Amino acid sequence: MPGALKITAAMPRPPSPVARHVRSTTVVLLLALPGCAQVPTDPVARAAYEEANDPAEPVNRVIFAGNQWVDRNLLQPPIRAYEEYVPDRVRNSVRNFGRNLEAPSIAVNDVLQANFDRAWTTTQRFVVNTTLGGAGLFDVATDWDLPHHDADFGQTFGVWGIGTGPSIQLPLLGPSNVRDTVGTVAGILGNPLGFVQADAVQTAQMVGSGTDLVSQRADMLKVTDDLEKNSMDYYVALRSMYAQRRAALVDEGRSGGPTASEEFEVIEDIGPVTPAEPSIQDEP
Repeated sequence: MPGALKITAAMPRPPSPVARHVRSTTVVLLLALPGCAQVPTDPVARAAYEEANDPAEPVNRVIFAGNQWVDRNLLQPPIRAYEEYVPDRVRNSVRNFGRNLEAPSIAVNDVLQANFDRAWTTTQRFVVNTTLGGAGLFDVATDWDLPHHDADFGQTFGVWGIGTGPSIQLPLLGPSNVRDTVGTVAGILGNPLGFVQADAVQTAQMVGSGTDLVSQRADMLKVTDDLEKNSMDYYVALRSMYAQRRAALVDEGRSGGPTASEEFEVIEDIGPVTPAEPSIQDEP
């Protein structure tokens, strides 16, 4: 009819393929979590179980070999140059910037772990370093007796009593397990900064994620170099080191301690790394 007002209902925008994939992956991994909780209760037996629980080791070794090729040929050369030629104060600022952007997610996990004092410390760190620390480039908060600590969803699940599940070698990301893989996905979906639609925040988050990965790999160079040189089986040594480090972080979350060691310092403090069971490469 001429002149009639035509009203059409707006159709909801379908989720992107990436969003659908992330959600479906999260559902599958969450369904696998109940089976991950059946682990030994004795601390020694639990540590040995978590280090050696690798039923897909042949496949994991193939992924590990690909990861090593990428690391040695594509990542290490520029990162070693970064470590050698970039001044310490600049590298510290890069580390501080990436770490500051992780603070909201750390605070969320502190609350989920019922570590409210740590959550308050992290919140204060974020406010102080974002304002007085030049958007996080300078760690003013540490000088104000507000120390940094780490917390993530994999650690939170461990504090809740969920077992690690089998070991997993993630493409490009390295050693993990079912629990921490679910935690990684949950961390992406549950990061408070991800809900801020401001372009500046989204750009800063992307830059911070990249700089944080570079900084972490640079910090780990000496540890991994020594481990690869001195271990009989680098794959098993890394798997064991990762399991022990994650167990230490879960214990720290349960205790609600005021601070956490740096990731590379936690690994160095573990001591000699020995495989919990013979590797498939050790068989005749």
